[in-house]
Amino acid sequence: MEAAWLDPQATLTATVPQGEYTRTFGRIHAVAADAAGRPAHGKAAGMAGSAGTAAASGVAGGSGAGVGVPALNLVAGMHAYRDALLRELTAICDSGQYILGERVARFEAALADYCGARHALGVSSGTDALLLAMMTLGIGPGDEVIVPTFTFFASGGCVARLGAKPVFCDIDESTFNIDVARIEPLITPRTRAIMPVHLYGQLADMPGVRAVAKRHSLRIIEDAAQAIGARLAASDRRGAGAFGDLNCLSFYPTKNLGAIGDAGMLLTDDDALFERARLLRTHGESPKYYHHMIGGNFRIDALQAAILHVKLPHLEDWTARRREVAARYRTLFAQAELPAGAVRLPVERCGSHVYHQFVLRVERRDALLRHLAERKIGCGVYYPVPLHVQKCFAYLGGKLGDCPVAERIASEVLALPMYPELTEVQQQAVVAAIAEFFRE
Repeated sequence: MEAAWLDPQATLTATVPQGEYTRTFGRIHAVAADAAGRPAHGKAAGMAGSAGTAAASGVAGGSGAGVGVPALNLVAGMHAYRDALLRELTAICDSGQYILGERVARFEAALADYCGARHALGVSSGTDALLLAMMTLGIGPGDEVIVPTFTFFASGGCVARLGAKPVFCDIDESTFNIDVARIEPLITPRTRAIMPVHLYGQLADMPGVRAVAKRHSLRIIEDAAQAIGARLAASDRRGAGAFGDLNCLSFYPTKNLGAIGDAGMLLTDDDALFERARLLRTHGESPKYYHHMIGGNFRIDALQAAILHVKLPHLEDWTARRREVAARYRTLFAQAELPAGAVRLPVERCGSHVYHQFVLRVERRDALLRHLAERKIGCGVYYPVPLHVQKCFAYLGGKLGDCPVAERIASEVLALPMYPELTEVQQQAVVAAIAEFFRE
């Protein structure tokens, strides 16, 4: 029986032919595009809002009254580091050193220290960090990697890109992260690694994941793209990016620590894995033009490393302010006295939540998405389609019902505006608009 929240008429893009894929989750994209008066194309929309399916950025689109509240404002806090940033940019332009070099090494050392890892290797994106991690472990055809089904596409896509099989695991209903209790039944003799993802800024149950991995002699590839700065305890030296064998960060501009283009980082405590990854980052060569293995071009630009090095000292303050914004949302929702069960707020477990996103579970999510877009309230759906039912993974045989928690969550999640500079007045407008919807 077709799930009620699937729309057989909507497609994710205009070019997808009619067929089984049209009977999936594309309706959310259509709602966002219609309400905001523009196409909804994931990360392209993310530069005004944030990555995923965003509606009514508050900068463009929407037909309601008022100035709106943007989902994200990438320049609001730039005054704190703008002069230092411009000095670095000028120095790089004058230096002629644009790829790797001293500025990259400096940022790698600073970030390794911040995360509590022994080594850090700057790479071209968070996606390439995941790809490089698996290449470093020699994962390929015939291998399996266990991945949460509810995550950004790259987590599973990089596994398939190497010819390995992503095995999709359902999620914990309260944290939206991989459900540790469901991992072991998925392990086979072909399983090589587990890839926990710290979704929205909250750590997955890493003690649980590590216990399972140890019992079965599996590697851990940590996808920490959304959770830099998250720690199990405030006093811990180690945090997101230092829990697995190979650990991956993204510095996409919308991240808590964002570049002004694509960039990422691979971290590890293992000397041998680090040296192998370092070779693979530049086509497996050492010295120049002598190639020991087939790698890729995964280098980070000196420009992005310099920008991130300027911004890194501000990260703890930005994280504290994100947590303040989250606390204000909780207070405002408590004061709004919404109908019981209409809105479920994020649950904090597994250490400190760094609130890359503030994600609600809501009734009538699609209608609320449209309501907020009409009032120019930025919002997003991260993510409308679990990986096990994505068209590109149809060859794996996944179907609705395989991961029921993720399927239900995908129909309910709604991300509200979240950034350190978000004001109380703006948050009041967001909550007031949601309260108005539930009073109608």
